[in-house]
Amino acid sequence: MGSNSSRIGDLPKNEYLKKLSGIESVSENDPFWNQLLSFSFPAPTSSADLKLLEEATISVCKSLVENNPRTGNVGALIKVFLSRTKELKLSAECQNHIFIWQTHNALFIICYLLKVFICEMSEEELQLHFTYEEKSPGSYTSDSEDLLEELVCCLMQLITDIPLLDITYEISVEAISTMVVFLSCQLFHKEVLRQSISHKYLMRGRCLPYTSKLVKTLLYNFIRQEKPPPPGAHVFSQQSDGGGLLYGLASGVATGLWTVFTLGGASSKAAASPALSSPLANQSLLLLLVLANLTDAADAANPYRQAIMSFKNTQDNSPFPSSIPHTFQINFNSLYTALCEQQTSDQATLLLYTLLHQNSNIRTYMLARTDMENLVLPILEILYHVEERNSHHVYMALIILLILTEDDGFNRSIHEVILKNITWYSERVLTEISLGSLLILVVIRTIQYNMTRTRDKYLHTNCLAALANMSAQFRSLHQYAAQRIISLFSLLSKKHNKVLEQATQSLRGSLSSNDVPLPDYAQDLNVIEEVIRMMLEIINSCLTNSLHHNPNLVYALLYKRDLFEQFRTHPSFQDIMQNIDLVITFFSSRLLQAGAELSVERVLEIIKQGIVALPKDRLKKFPELKFKYVEEEQPEEFFIPYVWSLVYNSATGLYWDPQDIQLFTMDSD
Repeated sequence: MGSNSSRIGDLPKNEYLKKLSGIESVSENDPFWNQLLSFSFPAPTSSADLKLLEEATISVCKSLVENNPRTGNVGALIKVFLSRTKELKLSAECQNHIFIWQTHNALFIICYLLKVFICEMSEEELQLHFTYEEKSPGSYTSDSEDLLEELVCCLMQLITDIPLLDITYEISVEAISTMVVFLSCQLFHKEVLRQSISHKYLMRGRCLPYTSKLVKTLLYNFIRQEKPPPPGAHVFSQQSDGGGLLYGLASGVATGLWTVFTLGGASSKAAASPALSSPLANQSLLLLLVLANLTDAADAANPYRQAIMSFKNTQDNSPFPSSIPHTFQINFNSLYTALCEQQTSDQATLLLYTLLHQNSNIRTYMLARTDMENLVLPILEILYHVEERNSHHVYMALIILLILTEDDGFNRSIHEVILKNITWYSERVLTEISLGSLLILVVIRTIQYNMTRTRDKYLHTNCLAALANMSAQFRSLHQYAAQRIISLFSLLSKKHNKVLEQATQSLRGSLSSNDVPLPDYAQDLNVIEEVIRMMLEIINSCLTNSLHHNPNLVYALLYKRDLFEQFRTHPSFQDIMQNIDLVITFFSSRLLQAGAELSVERVLEIIKQGIVALPKDRLKKFPELKFKYVEEEQPEEFFIPYVWSLVYNSATGLYWDPQDIQLFTMDSD
């Protein structure tokens, strides 16, 4: 960006940037472009560095916004980039470092300017800046060309076709970042966009044929988790005299000194910041989620969502239905492994939810796996550390469990997987426990946390729905899991009594004072009674369907049998209490006959004998408990702000001023 700029503060005075943003047009064939693109600096990644860069280039960008409609210099820059990309694949094969480096620099500037333009102007104005007009000498007419569509198509080709090597890693990341920036119009609108230039280009026209290939490439980038090459390994060489980063292959290509450009000065080291292990994988995943959550066009379904819904395993040889567009195949085993390993991030959990919910091929494959603990344990750990997670991440993890528990095979198999020494579960030492019992413990803990902290009915409902789906298949419940089920019921019972007492006192108070507004205790009582009934149904379902497998639950019931006394005659619970009351009465009688001072082992032995003796026809049958996850109407109102909040917080090398964001508030999670 000039021969003498070594500090970011010098950028406004940089002669090349002044010429780019000035009042004179620069032809795409001008040698100027080689000089402009021959700069070298470590790309800023932290928000602080990116903000510094943005502040330093305010005057340059302001001049460019003002002058570009007349000069067309942005269009010329894009033309230079487009012409270079035609030779990019060959340059990668030939290890032409300098060509790739300059092409990357062109894209870096384009991405930066595109972000500024999108933030500053309407879509109509944006398209004006990216329209290239070529006038013939002596002619009053001009051929107008939409360079924005050409750029988007070119980026899709670059992402999908350029081989991933050390020398192409950075330009691949930059291409994906530029696609994210192109779609970032949504950030500056409070309402979900249903018609935009992204719909215009990505859902029809020249970009559409790249749909399945782009989705497949982004998925494979996520799967491979390719780390970036070591700094300076493929392009830069470090000077021994501390003079900063100089381009090792630069001599003879451009006249004069090339820019040595760092954020803190030529000889300073870049500020240490926690780096992602794979910026390419992270950026690819974010772009994939943005594409998948674009709203449908007025006359066409979102093709990227269609691709995500329909792709198949590479081992699946069945033909694709002709009615399903944008199909492809991918290695499900590799995808499953990556999903299991990456669940610490919101975006990986959201991808898992998206695939389980929308792609039946993936769902069937995952449910058939014999190592489901590799997937379920990271999800349980998210829920266990609910205090440290944002609410959206917790919801996604919970809905994933709900979707999994819709399958009876899953509900049976999780009780057959025995785990040892779950170190992250700190309430109690669990030296050996089934995956099913651990799942119950974590879900119950989430319910109890919600009761005392967030009090979110939606979270309550989904937790109870997952337990209800599992209840008929409860097998060999760990004694601690059985205790926690009854302990939760005890907590709900106390809550019920407290609200009932408050309602009674409130009613008495209302008789003496008509002027004071009263809390709606009736509604609170109704909610708590719904939850209590659900818990009774879960216990009843286990007793009815798998009593012989669960002596520990019977033991816990007997130990706390007084809890259930008040609900025997309650009109809301009488029917569902019949079986529970029968089991308590039957086993209490057998224990009474065995005498006093019984050990725990002896009590369990009597329970196991009693289970065999209890006539099963005495237990009343109830309809099977089955709850299915149903996405709410207009899910984009939730998912689009969520996805863009992930982009805002997690994207590598992208920064937006929080004051400009309209789609979500900064203090929300």
